[in-house]
Amino acid sequence: MKVLVTGAAGFIGSYVVQALLEKQISVIAVDNLSTGKLTYLPANVPFYKIDITKNELENVFLIESPDYVIHLAAQSSVIESLSNPVEDCQANILGTLNILRYAKQYKVKKCVIASTAAVYGNPTIFPVLEDSKLSPLSFYALSKLTAEKYILLYEKLFDLKSTILRFSNVFGPKQPNGVITSLIKCLVEGETPIIYDGSQTRDFIYVKDVAQACIQSMLSEQTGIFNISSNRELSIKQLYKEISDAMGVYTEPVYESLREGEIERSVLSNAKAIACLGWSPTYHLEEGLKETIEHYANLVNLKV
Repeated sequence: MKVLVTGAAGFIGSYVVQALLEKQISVIAVDNLSTGKLTYLPANVPFYKIDITKNELENVFLIESPDYVIHLAAQSSVIESLSNPVEDCQANILGTLNILRYAKQYKVKKCVIASTAAVYGNPTIFPVLEDSKLSPLSFYALSKLTAEKYILLYEKLFDLKSTILRFSNVFGPKQPNGVITSLIKCLVEGETPIIYDGSQTRDFIYVKDVAQACIQSMLSEQTGIFNISSNRELSIKQLYKEISDAMGVYTEPVYESLREGEIERSVLSNAKAIACLGWSPTYHLEEGLKETIEHYANLVNLKV
């Protein structure tokens, strides 16, 4: 079995690669290194520095003949999508379409493709189910939803089996941005954190659980759309308290207004993934925070 992982040198991708290798599964890594780091990948993993929007991506399929694709490469910043919607579109829509066409052409058995809770917008019923109303509030969410529609139509028209995973808020060591990373870095470095509003809620899922969900989805006969989440709702204010308690550092944050395109409340049901994929999260928030805090503390040679 050979698996092509896009965005392999990125935050989630590097964990997926490691989890695959632990299962003795061969990995082919693709990343343009715009945000990923080559040091995140083991030296023995075949690596291609390629932008997934380019036609040279076909060479990887031609040379490596992957059995499966786990597609994680993306433009993942809401703020960046609002200032650069064209680049967001190219990465998330055209990039995914490129993956799909080569996966079809080279007879890939199945694609597992990352999407996001952002496609739901501001829901009114909680926890959010996979068939809930879709209402993107940012170009990022819109581009991911558009990619989903291409994926579903590719399966319908060409029988390219695919599973779409809508991640809630993923966190963990090596994350380049994100609220948990930002808050921990501020406290580790002795800076005053900025919290935008703070009453908004999120559903935080640890990156190692996400990696296992990707692999479980790949191995499963199931296709379709699945929420990958902790099914636990937490406000940013409460999150900050948990981080402060875990670190033993108490700094009064600066509160600012909620930013444009941000979702007010988010918690996803993971019941479908548990029932159909045989996956469930194994890390509690406290465990994930502990590992993440230790990671960033070690970067500045501090002990927490």
